[in-house]
Amino acid sequence: MVAGSGGLLGTRGTGEAGRDTSRASKIRRSSRQNPPVFPRVLGREGVGVVESVGEEVTDIKVGDLVIPAFVSECQECDNCLSGKTNLCLNYPLPLGGLMRDDTSRLSTQGQRLYHGLTCSTWSEYMVAEARYIVKIDPGISLSDASFISCGFSTGFGAAWKGAGVEKGATVAVIGLGAVGLGAMEGARAQGAAKIIGVYKNERKRTKGKAFGMTDFINPDEHSNKPISTLLKELTDGLGVFVFVYQSLTLVNGGEKGKGQTLVVGAGTQQTTEISFIPLLFGGNLKGFIFGGLKPKTDLPLIVAKRKNKEIQLEELLTHQVSLEDINKAFDLLKDPDCVKVLIKI
Repeated sequence: MVAGSGGLLGTRGTGEAGRDTSRASKIRRSSRQNPPVFPRVLGREGVGVVESVGEEVTDIKVGDLVIPAFVSECQECDNCLSGKTNLCLNYPLPLGGLMRDDTSRLSTQGQRLYHGLTCSTWSEYMVAEARYIVKIDPGISLSDASFISCGFSTGFGAAWKGAGVEKGATVAVIGLGAVGLGAMEGARAQGAAKIIGVYKNERKRTKGKAFGMTDFINPDEHSNKPISTLLKELTDGLGVFVFVYQSLTLVNGGEKGKGQTLVVGAGTQQTTEISFIPLLFGGNLKGFIFGGLKPKTDLPLIVAKRKNKEIQLEELLTHQVSLEDINKAFDLLKDPDCVKVLIKI
């Protein structure tokens, strides 16, 4: 039994997120802003069944199908009530690898392990505070629930909640992994008229079309032109929503007052140079975590959209491995055809 406000979850499935691999590839110094990588249980996409709950937990019960979230929503603080951000003040985004009380619930042979945000889904069991757990409809498949828990929803939410793409808009998505494909699906659901995919892997063209892409740009075929120029040529310089993941290269969305560049994921670059001219002429540069989604409010809606076949996820799942073979997932990500690896537990 878990004490207090926590819950013990039996993991049923988890996905491999690109950011997890980047965390695993480099050991960092320990700090709240730059947390240690090892020893750490990674994984932030997943779905589980509640095994036990603490005495203070009232909104979930044993047997519930749930998604662990790294962003919380107390629905009471100024931020949660403002409608302007999804970053809860009472239950902030944890970056230090520990629970809010500066302890860990994970260990091996007496050695403390660090949490992967609040999730650590690459494990048979997870321990998380109830405020970071979202109960979902048990009728959804485990693979769909796992993908909705992070990557796909980050992109979908970026177009839906973060940017508020309007009907008839033009959207460009740089990077066609799960987040980028989610942004395309979100833009399509919002009624975007033109959805441009930008990626160096020609084999992702088919994947992009499955999620609503209308045009495709392979930068390697236009090595003498920057991406911003290619987009202007394709859109006559009109305002474009540009979704950028795993890169801080600023792409000017347009020079006619409506362009937006939206950073939806963390890459390896910490800084970049930008020109202030597009900003001065009405362009916008904006970033948000988890696509601007509020987990308890918005994730059940995305699950319902999936159950009602309003959105599709079939094309995301390309590979499956067992937890025992998790190292194979890192190799599979190098496969040009790979989008998501489902880790079966």
